[in-house]
Amino acid sequence: MGFHRRMHAMHEMRMRGFGFPPVPPGPPFPPGPHGHGHGRGRGRGRGRRPNVRGAVLALLTERPMHGYEMIQEIDSRTGGAWRPSPGSIYPTLQLLEDEGVITAAADSDGGRKRFTLTDQGQEEAAAAAQTPPWAEFAETTVNSWHDIRDAGAQAMHALRQVMMTGTDDQRERAAQVLDETRRKLYAILAETE
Repeated sequence: MGFHRRMHAMHEMRMRGFGFPPVPPGPPFPPGPHGHGHGRGRGRGRGRRPNVRGAVLALLTERPMHGYEMIQEIDSRTGGAWRPSPGSIYPTLQLLEDEGVITAAADSDGGRKRFTLTDQGQEEAAAAAQTPPWAEFAETTVNSWHDIRDAGAQAMHALRQVMMTGTDDQRERAAQVLDETRRKLYAILAETE
């Protein structure tokens, strides 16, 4: 591959967003009754669905909350890795209320509903609070995502150095490394779980 073709390939990668965004998208989740990651990313389509029910119950062991407040809390506790949509939180709240696990009361100003645990819901909520669903995201997913992003940013920095100051031979070898890395990344995606 000639120098001009490599430069064109570099330009194409940059235009396709290969340059790593300053704020990475969080790990998204497939649609379903337990949540959908509408936070900072979409489209992964793989992985376990988050436990919205467990998260709601764990949060309610701390204090009564509004639905939107729960969304913000989960988002905050996972560093943005999991931000459940209103379409997953509110149906879960309605189901829990129908089951008698939580109860809702309008705020004093007659506005939003504030949810609290019932006596019936205390045991299930206490169990959910022992290992809250957001803990897994905060400890593994977020750190993993940041590690990958940082490694990619460092690789891009090294590539820029090679492209700007390297010899033709060094740029040629860098292009080969990139091509091999791309194939290996796609091979990872192709693996069956």
